[in-house]
Amino acid sequence: MNERNELHSSTQHLSPRYSLGQLILYFLKLGSWRFGGPVALIGYMHRDLVEEHHWITEAEYQEGLALAQLAPGPVVITTGFIGYLVAGLPGAVVAAIATFLPCYLITVLCAPYFHKYGKLPGIAAFVNGVTVAAVGAITGSVIVLGRRSLVDLPTVAIALITLALLWKFGKKLPEPLVVLVAAIVGLIVYPLTHAS
Repeated sequence: MNERNELHSSTQHLSPRYSLGQLILYFLKLGSWRFGGPVALIGYMHRDLVEEHHWITEAEYQEGLALAQLAPGPVVITTGFIGYLVAGLPGAVVAAIATFLPCYLITVLCAPYFHKYGKLPGIAAFVNGVTVAAVGAITGSVIVLGRRSLVDLPTVAIALITLALLWKFGKKLPEPLVVLVAAIVGLIVYPLTHAS
């Protein structure tokens, strides 16, 4: 109950801690120069916003991730929530737009040329390098999420069972169903293992 009150009270200071300009610049940089897709951004945001800039607390970051995982498009929700914590509603709007505008524009502007020149050795080597770096960034994000999510035997068991099911059944197993079942199991198991 104390943890819940701390998390709730951590979201009560919604007066801007940083200017909208700082927020826009950070999320433009995040959207322009951070490779690896949505999952990789989670690791970058934790390092930048919690550990280096201290714009949000660890509890706020975890709360934002948890909220985002309940909805489609989790990174949009996460960046919006972080923007909200830092600078209220305007912060949420500029964080979400600034994160995804660069990659949208790059995609729209480069797609015709990539289709035409993508087979050239230099371009192919560049794409391969970016792909490998993205795999590393995603792996780093998985480690960040794992450290904060796998906190006891039930959470480790849920993660391992989910991994085994996804490994065995792959795309045949709908992800929303996996998330829903894991959430129900968590709701049932948590009170049994954390009774005071």
